[in-house]
Amino acid sequence: MLGLVATVEEVTSTRPETLLADAGYRSEANFEALEAAGIDGYISLGREKKKPRHLPGAHLPASQRMQEKLESEPGRALYRRRKAMAEPVVGWIKSVLGFRQFSVRGLHKVTAEWDLVCLGVNLRRLHRLRWAA
Repeated sequence: MLGLVATVEEVTSTRPETLLADAGYRSEANFEALEAAGIDGYISLGREKKKPRHLPGAHLPASQRMQEKLESEPGRALYRRRKAMAEPVVGWIKSVLGFRQFSVRGLHKVTAEWDLVCLGVNLRRLHRLRWAA
């Protein structure tokens, strides 16, 4: 998790104050690292609108604190914003571009193919912004 934060700092030259992430980043170590770094993190404990199968116990205090934050009204409102940030782009890539799987093998080639997909998305966005002004 802190590797992701370091990348954000490197690219933007600022430290994030708040971090929103899906359940793929769920771990006690990540929660503790965010707290130690002073970053207000909101990381899902499971699927939204479904209770996690295993609620954090007393042996996972950072997970308990995360659950309390996510269940609060401000926490729910803030985490809800995550859907509007990342999900529309992924949906557009899958449905409009029809990109559902890579056509090459190997990390280097897959990275290059993904870069081309992202370039296409960004060029489309720049084009729309340019002609909208």
